[in-house]
Amino acid sequence: MALLHIETAGAPVLKEKCRPVEHVDGKLRKLLDDMLETMYEANGIGLAAPQIGQSIRMVVIDIGKGPLELINPVITARSGSEVDSEGCLSVPNIFGDVERAAQVTVEYTNRFNKKRKLHAEKLLARCIQHELDHLDGILFIDIAQSLRQEKDG
Repeated sequence: MALLHIETAGAPVLKEKCRPVEHVDGKLRKLLDDMLETMYEANGIGLAAPQIGQSIRMVVIDIGKGPLELINPVITARSGSEVDSEGCLSVPNIFGDVERAAQVTVEYTNRFNKKRKLHAEKLLARCIQHELDHLDGILFIDIAQSLRQEKDG
């Protein structure tokens, strides 16, 4: 596995609408592994392919319950609404309040090319929405109600 460079705000790839993944092969499975390693090393809970310079529809998430890999994810249902604080590995030290659906249902392909469906709520629902925004070129700072800077540490 390898640590990957995380792109930061201002990188053109972060503003692109990503293209779908045609078929998950060994190369993409390795990229998923590298994305997870990079996310863990950076103390993140989610990482989208454009954040590591790849304009493809693929994200990894781990909110502390084990890794989740979503390929070509699509949110098919949303309900409720919550405002909470978010940060992003591509926007270091900036946090903001973002309104998101409280619950989502997402359909996706896993690393073995199998279609899956997941219902998520609370932090997982928020993280899914945040990461899927990356696939459409949207950063949380584009939609935050307020922003604040915090120091490292």
